[in-house]
Amino acid sequence: MAENNHIKLLYHHFISNAIYIMLVPLLILSSNYLSSSTTDNLLHALWMTMRSNLPVVIICGCFLSFSTIFYIVNHPRQVYLYDFSCFKPGENYKVTRETALKQFMINDKFTKESEAFQRKMLERCGIGQATYLPESLLGKELDICMTSGRKETTMVIFGAVDNLLKKTGVKPKDIGVLIVNCSLYNPTPSLSAMIVNHYKLRGNVISYSLGGMGCSAGLISVDLAKQLLQVHRNSYALIVSTENITLNGYMGNNRSMLVTNCLFRVGGAAILLSNRPSDKCRSKYVLSNTVRTQKGAYDHCYNCVVQEEDEDGYVGVALSKGLMSVAAETLKANITTIGPLVLPMSEQLLFIATLFLRKVFNFNIKPYIPDFKLAFEHFCIHAGGRAVLDELEKNLNLRNWHMEPSRMTLYRFGNTSSSSLWYELAYSEAKGRIKKGDRVWQIAFGSGFKCNSAVWRALKVVNAMEEKDNPWIDEINDFPVVVPKMVSLSV
Repeated sequence: MAENNHIKLLYHHFISNAIYIMLVPLLILSSNYLSSSTTDNLLHALWMTMRSNLPVVIICGCFLSFSTIFYIVNHPRQVYLYDFSCFKPGENYKVTRETALKQFMINDKFTKESEAFQRKMLERCGIGQATYLPESLLGKELDICMTSGRKETTMVIFGAVDNLLKKTGVKPKDIGVLIVNCSLYNPTPSLSAMIVNHYKLRGNVISYSLGGMGCSAGLISVDLAKQLLQVHRNSYALIVSTENITLNGYMGNNRSMLVTNCLFRVGGAAILLSNRPSDKCRSKYVLSNTVRTQKGAYDHCYNCVVQEEDEDGYVGVALSKGLMSVAAETLKANITTIGPLVLPMSEQLLFIATLFLRKVFNFNIKPYIPDFKLAFEHFCIHAGGRAVLDELEKNLNLRNWHMEPSRMTLYRFGNTSSSSLWYELAYSEAKGRIKKGDRVWQIAFGSGFKCNSAVWRALKVVNAMEEKDNPWIDEINDFPVVVPKMVSLSV
């Protein structure tokens, strides 16, 4: 195995540098010619050639000038990730697995089978002993109402945005684009209007509230912001990704809906993007690519994650048994699109050669899975649950080190929906792993069914010691931890 890895690495370096290798003979011939000519002779020959072909020179000069101006005007503007902030609730919101189970069991509508199923899920889902639940689910009685739901959301959103504005020094009036995504909580006035009102954003701010788009909505927001920043010059775009737990706990006995009680926890993130060239030196990352894959046209994909009422009238999110196969199918479509954009030529040639042998000559060989570790240094895979992470680790042939940010985020914060990708990136930063030029792949799945990707390139070394407000910074030395396959609960 080690020998095969060395051979593949040698092949990769050869293909990646093939153009330089092919230039060697040309350079040798050029050096022989230049060595026999003086500088004066070369300049004189160039001048005489230009004089004898003056119309051609003028036309070529005009064409070059026009092409340069056209490129500058129409070239996509760079989108920079100025900074981001992840909300970390206070100690009074922290719960163990046992406490979480005990609090949900206050609901006396659960049958013995439903209680046993939730216990089994909590023992195996990969969540640790220090996640967060909202105040509404921590009392002697469950306080599930609009007021409590709004209280939770304002705590998370304002906490994340306050922290982001403080660390960047950007004034609310400077924000030109606002995008908020929250899948299951969409009050009136909207969450974007709530932020506009609280921070007194300017009257012409372009605001959006995205709902019902699942755990991948954060990357949809990034893609939408990227498109808006191509149109609006010198602007800041504020993205807020969160989910509401208070109003989306399931109190019925449909097993397919009980999973969300065990996995989802309080969390949120605020992200500041900029297209100002002057912000490049202050920004952490630049956006390289976004790829969105939508499988909603197929009924089995569309119906695999659905919010609905059960037979007793309780609202919950039902997960179908075919969810993992749908996720794998959508992932395949996404990586097929993003592969040519990010993979080195060596991997693309291997993929094409394998496909050619299988389709044209009917060779009985396995499809070649490109090595995405050659395209990215860091992977932020949505912490949807242990089964999701296990499947992606296997399909992408990743190592424990690559999966560590996602697994530790699931363990420490639970599934915080669309914001989990940012807790994972914060983990890599707190570990001091982000170096200048490093490439980061964020990938998430969502209802509909969707798989979305974003690729970032680090513009500088992220100094962990300077990240004082990083949610991991006070406890980063305690991670990684070994997450057992099963942990028995004491209640």
